[in-house]
Amino acid sequence: MKELYGKSVRLREGDFLRREHSNREYLMKLQTRHLLRNYELEAGRYSGRGHDASAFGGWEDPTCQIRGHFLGHWLSAAALHYYETGDRELLVKTENILGGLEACQRDNGGEWVCPIPEKYLYWIGKGKGIWAPQYNIHKLFMGLIDVYRYMELGKALEIADKLADWFLRWSGEYTREQFDNILDVETGGMLEVWADLLDITKDEKYRTLLGRYYRGRLFEPLLEGKDVLTNMHANTTIPEILGCARAYEVTGEEKWLKIVECYWKCAVTDRGCFVTGGQTQGEIWTPMQKLKARLGDKNQEHCTVYNMVRLAEFLFRQTKDPAYMHYIEYNVENGLKAQTYWQGPPYKGSPWGGLLTYFLPMKAGSKKDWSGETDSFFCCHGTMVQANAAWNRRIYYTEGDSLYITMYTGSEASFEMCGQNMRVSVRQDYMNGSLMTSSENNALQTVNETARAHANKPDYRKYIITVHTEAPAEFSLNLRIPDWITRAATVTVNGEAPEKVSDTDKFTVLKRVWKDGDSVTVILPIGIKFIPLPDDPTIGAFRYGADVLAGITEQERILYIESDRPEDELSQDTEREWGTFRTLYRTENQDPGINFRRLNDIGYEPYQIYFKIKRR
Repeated sequence: MKELYGKSVRLREGDFLRREHSNREYLMKLQTRHLLRNYELEAGRYSGRGHDASAFGGWEDPTCQIRGHFLGHWLSAAALHYYETGDRELLVKTENILGGLEACQRDNGGEWVCPIPEKYLYWIGKGKGIWAPQYNIHKLFMGLIDVYRYMELGKALEIADKLADWFLRWSGEYTREQFDNILDVETGGMLEVWADLLDITKDEKYRTLLGRYYRGRLFEPLLEGKDVLTNMHANTTIPEILGCARAYEVTGEEKWLKIVECYWKCAVTDRGCFVTGGQTQGEIWTPMQKLKARLGDKNQEHCTVYNMVRLAEFLFRQTKDPAYMHYIEYNVENGLKAQTYWQGPPYKGSPWGGLLTYFLPMKAGSKKDWSGETDSFFCCHGTMVQANAAWNRRIYYTEGDSLYITMYTGSEASFEMCGQNMRVSVRQDYMNGSLMTSSENNALQTVNETARAHANKPDYRKYIITVHTEAPAEFSLNLRIPDWITRAATVTVNGEAPEKVSDTDKFTVLKRVWKDGDSVTVILPIGIKFIPLPDDPTIGAFRYGADVLAGITEQERILYIESDRPEDELSQDTEREWGTFRTLYRTENQDPGINFRRLNDIGYEPYQIYFKIKRR
């Protein structure tokens, strides 16, 4: 199965494009001299004197042991954005950064190019406490590989290949037992790096490194079905499993795939998730199916969301199981979108936007803690720029004479199938009957039937898929039906008799001879569902489709309801503003009442996700 992305998929959806644009502006705003500062400092090339007030702080401060990690994330994000848009400014900025790295590598002796000293690696070999040097260095490797892959800049591969020679020599100085001890100190995605470089170069030294970085102390118990994750740091192991996934793709060895499958079972299937689709509290995995005691102020680290989405996408490509896409949809809406590049009206004098929140608290009365542009640079700062670099991913896939549409994001895909060039577009019909988007009456106001037909917000979403072909062609259009539908979905081709679809465990397949202009209408019934905790059914959260609803409250509230259906306690509130139907709700019987908004619309307000439910 092949994913379509890059220049072959164009986005039409406003919020995703806004996020991409904001991310691109941020990437360009960060000065090259500050991005390279720690690398030049380590190579003896930094010529600054005294304090530089404009330099990066937080984890990028020169006194931090993990300094310099962000540049690798920056390179990956720039490469992904360029691959989609062909942005020349980002390309030139990247070329300048590569020139700086090349100079650092030369002055370091021809191999080492990292922002930290080599002795950090030798220290972990001696058992001395040091903060994750390989996690740090992985980010640079990752960025260089992505720049080579998506920008086709050969210098990036040359730098990475020379640095790999240092690791080949260093890792060969230890026995298996000694190196296993080293692997117990967070390595990030080093395993994935060696698989990528093996695939690109075919050099056997990378197969040797793959073997050395096989973390048997984690992988073997996983294969035995043991729970090796409860109360363990989550984002230490997720990148290692992503390395196994990539190793399987490159080598075809089934053991790598089996490790990934066992990890998913342990981390997700058996463990369970929050209503958001995310996991963890204080960066560690929760116990199996026990979430009640972990509703805290440090839930759902953004890095874990990003990396688990990547892992789910890999498993989807192996299995074509839509369950992985259900998982991704929840984590995108309630994680990646809820924790980065927020934009909305102020709350009690707060700003109009927020860049990034490390965690997504689940504790009642909590607030998102938004970071600044240059004062933090913690790990999630890096995955933020990657996650928002290219939102045209995870929508379209092809295999043989089949096209899979997995997300109903406003977009258009161009691809080759049945020996000809084709295009397929997806757009949402918002059924609002108006183009008015503000308080100014300057929009098109033609009288139309839609405005009358949908007096209130429809209880379904409507999507139009249009096929464009050079000539009639027979192929299968495979549609994912989300698992949040409230009743059977409806699929109609060219206005023919509709087909009812309720099965969300497999794709709905439309196989026919498609002609240019053929149209498919997908109706997805939507509403509120109450999702209880696995270990206490009297506590739960509300979801509207894939979107978690959060109640705005400074103190923990109990919901006293009058029926057996908690969903009945919420009713639509201010459902229409100008030309838009809104997703706002309020309680019916609480005193005082509680207003509910989508979690990804929450900025600085105190909120509550999980509520205790009691009958009156």
